[in-house]
Amino acid sequence: MKKLLVLSLAVVMVVAFTLPASAFESVFGGYWRTRAVTQQNFAGDEDLRRTQGNNDRSQVDTRTRLYYTAVLNDNLKFVNQFEFDAVWGGSGDYGDIGADGVNVEIRASYIDATMGAIRMTLGAQPLEIGRGHIISDIASGVVLSTKFGDSLIPFTWFKVNEGGVATNSEDSDVFALYPVFNFGDNFSLNPFLVYGYSRDGDRGAANDFSTYGANANSDPDFAVDDGIGVYWLGVNADMTFGSFNIWATAIYQGGELESQDAKDVDVKAWLASVGMNVPLGPASLHGQIVYASGDDDEDDSDYEAFFGVDGAGAGWSYYWAEIMGNGIFDQQLSAGSTANPSNLWFANIGASIKPMEKLSLTGDIWYAAHPEDDFVTDEKELGLEIDLVATYELVEGLKIDLVGAYLFADDATAVDDNGNSDDPWEVGTRLSLSF
Repeated sequence: MKKLLVLSLAVVMVVAFTLPASAFESVFGGYWRTRAVTQQNFAGDEDLRRTQGNNDRSQVDTRTRLYYTAVLNDNLKFVNQFEFDAVWGGSGDYGDIGADGVNVEIRASYIDATMGAIRMTLGAQPLEIGRGHIISDIASGVVLSTKFGDSLIPFTWFKVNEGGVATNSEDSDVFALYPVFNFGDNFSLNPFLVYGYSRDGDRGAANDFSTYGANANSDPDFAVDDGIGVYWLGVNADMTFGSFNIWATAIYQGGELESQDAKDVDVKAWLASVGMNVPLGPASLHGQIVYASGDDDEDDSDYEAFFGVDGAGAGWSYYWAEIMGNGIFDQQLSAGSTANPSNLWFANIGASIKPMEKLSLTGDIWYAAHPEDDFVTDEKELGLEIDLVATYELVEGLKIDLVGAYLFADDATAVDDNGNSDDPWEVGTRLSLSF
């Protein structure tokens, strides 16, 4: 696979530099960052941490993303994104001695074509629906969109799993309609309907977009393997009143998960969120509240814990607090938390201030808990977290972030019902540039 990635990158670059310059325009861009972080007491078990150093982490890593777009004409582009990741001293990647590891990833590769009133993007491309609560990731598929006045009407189909030759019964597909209606410059609505299904097949929960088994407050014994049909119906709203910005999202999730060997369940889940930002001269206030339903009874025929595309795996993504919600370093979560809200609610209030041109300071307070008792700890409260971030522009285009975070852990920040007496904390820095 690594050889194939390197070969693909080489082919694209050869084509870019060998075709006549007049044939098309080449556009280059990218992003680079290096991070150093120390995370302690994330294990959720005092004995594990003391005997094994479980989840205690101190490391430096680097990520490079290179973007190349071939603009063939006014109506056709070929877009590519490549990524290189390395942990300093990491075995097998370019962070080790010699720096000769093979770590080339094709992050995205797709065409962007305009055909009359229809715009089509086809290939592995970034997608986001429902502010990331349904999907926010790279997915392979096609997006067809058209403009209607000031509004945009996109439709997409993308693949979650390909069963392979003679195993189409194991395919998983997602379809979505998510128009954006703009009412002047101050108000927009983005209603959406997303439907995902898998044909009958002995697939097991580990490979399906509805693999909710690893989400908080879920039944670990239930494996989906006999046909799935799940839908998400919701709306995003964004409003501006002078300098005051407010946003909101509401999603209802329904459908059915079927199993050959265990119970069938009806999905009845929901998520609601609201957030705001208020500029106040050199400072600004911001905050948000997110509530994602949980399952109140693992033995009944209803599943009420919200989940997104690809269930507990990749696909849906919502970054929030530094320790409980991945944050800047996204290495791991404190025990009991879920980066993607499922059986989780949290509230945040924060402020940012810019005391000088190149320096900004941000502070946030987060409180999080499970709406329903977690099936592992039988507890609800995760705790209160304080995050502090200072950002300074060293030279034009190059900035540094200094991060400190501390979680006053409650009983649900644990891996079992014995609790956890150690509070997680994190300190780190990130150097980054984009071009």
